[in-house]
Amino acid sequence: MDKGKIVSIEDRIPKLKHQRRKKANRRLIMLLALFFILIASVVYFQSPLSKVRKISVSGNESYSYEQIVEKSEVSFQSNVWKISRKEIEEKLEKLQEIKNATVGVNLPNTVSIEIEEFSRLAYISSGKDFYPVLENGNILGEKQIDEIPVNAPILIGFEEGKVLDEMIDSLEVLPEVVINSISEIHSKPVKTDVFLIKLYMNDGFEVNATLRTFSEKMAHYPSIVSQLDPAKKGVIDLEVGSYFKAYEAEEAEEVELEKESEQ
Repeated sequence: MDKGKIVSIEDRIPKLKHQRRKKANRRLIMLLALFFILIASVVYFQSPLSKVRKISVSGNESYSYEQIVEKSEVSFQSNVWKISRKEIEEKLEKLQEIKNATVGVNLPNTVSIEIEEFSRLAYISSGKDFYPVLENGNILGEKQIDEIPVNAPILIGFEEGKVLDEMIDSLEVLPEVVINSISEIHSKPVKTDVFLIKLYMNDGFEVNATLRTFSEKMAHYPSIVSQLDPAKKGVIDLEVGSYFKAYEAEEAEEVELEKESEQ
């Protein structure tokens, strides 16, 4: 062997000691860092910094901010790290008018609650009171109003059951412009057809229909009305075909739909 390349043990010992000292220092630094992180975590969890500082609620119309927060059971004493979003969502979705609830935790200390409510498709008339009917068919018996609603049709003569369910299903698929044009819907059952209804429109026309074909035919209402003289009010019969009879006329005249409205 080349004697010039031989390194004695005495020469290597200082280098080995230096390397060991560096490794020991790195371990000590890592342990100290971990220790301070643990201390900081304990202090953080015990301090007001980990408490909820802000609760935001959006999408709520039927329930107030205070009602949503109370039902969620989130408070400014809650620890932001202990909040279960799923549990809060389940609590909120038990409320009759809430269709969906989404809860988010935005660090460092904000909780956001986004609400999606069932829409009110109509109102059930009961004496002088009106009860909202939701898009899922539920009637809000505890939320009556004593003023005539202007933002949805009034249902008269309906009771919970298959006829009301069919009515709600039909309203769900109608264009909003058509729903907004309806003032009242009366249930007019007969032995041969329990689904017969009469509508009073905001434009002064009346409509006779059956729920078996109501949504399909009523979707063409704007097209039908456009073919009529707005000054000549009467009854539009959609039970079989499409017919119009003016109040002062003796015979009905058939209303033919344009092809564009049938597509």
